[in-house]
Amino acid sequence: MWKPLAVALTMFAAPALAAPPEVVVTIQPLHSLVAGVMHGVGAPRLLVQGGASPHDFALKPSDARLLSGAGLVVLADEGLESFLAKPLKTIAGKAEVIEMSALPGMTLLPRREGGVWEEEEEEEEHGHGHDHEDGHKHGHADQDPHLWLDPANAMALVKAVAETLGRMDPANAGAYAASAARLTAELQALDGRLRERLAPVAGSPYVVFHDAYQYVEHRYGLAPAGAVTLDPEHPPSAKRLAGLRDRLKAANVRCVFREPQFPAAVVGRLADSAGARVAVLDPLGTGAYTPMMEALAGNLAQCLSGK
Repeated sequence: MWKPLAVALTMFAAPALAAPPEVVVTIQPLHSLVAGVMHGVGAPRLLVQGGASPHDFALKPSDARLLSGAGLVVLADEGLESFLAKPLKTIAGKAEVIEMSALPGMTLLPRREGGVWEEEEEEEEHGHGHDHEDGHKHGHADQDPHLWLDPANAMALVKAVAETLGRMDPANAGAYAASAARLTAELQALDGRLRERLAPVAGSPYVVFHDAYQYVEHRYGLAPAGAVTLDPEHPPSAKRLAGLRDRLKAANVRCVFREPQFPAAVVGRLADSAGARVAVLDPLGTGAYTPMMEALAGNLAQCLSGK
């Protein structure tokens, strides 16, 4: 006698919501921001994992399978994630793409050239620099691709992801918008904390492993004195290191920052030769965006203040 009632209830049950789009994100900082927008609805997948660098990343078959099922792919800049140039047209040809550097409202800075940011003649002669070995030049070769290191740019990405997902998945548009609003408020508060943390060391010179931090430096008025290498895929020459050692001494550079994605020995030798301290800056991190940025600012402030 209960069967007809059960059938009747089933007829009037609410239809199941469609699954959210499959979202693939290239690097950890962007993945954290996209995951914040999707909170409670779904979870994006990450391509560059395990402390790897996008500069020399190569897709595995499992990565290709992720891309083949993606409805949305989020990347920073085609000049950074150059490994996606062909797969986005072939493997993930039907997916929507959000390229952070192409979004409206984004602060974009040119790659630094000349002076302490000049490429070595040896690198240029051997075809290194910012070109691929096959001669293919990045589409945005004149643009610094590390733009997520400005919290204002992170806010612009959050807005774009929420709007795109809301259009692709209208049943969850309200959830995406609410999460984006909360995340934007968190990023605004983070921006204020970073400004306060870095203000006391704004004029202190330092050297980084590679020129990845221009967006932080531009936003908070920091004073970089150069980079160990202009191309992180290739070690610096003895000539460049000798010039850097002299520059560190002349400018009274307090700190040389290494990166966990690359060997530390060359940075240690350079710092020792100039009497500078060594600390770590990680432009990618391994977790959420806010702790990554706070760690970056904290390491800068701690080393430069000598505390």
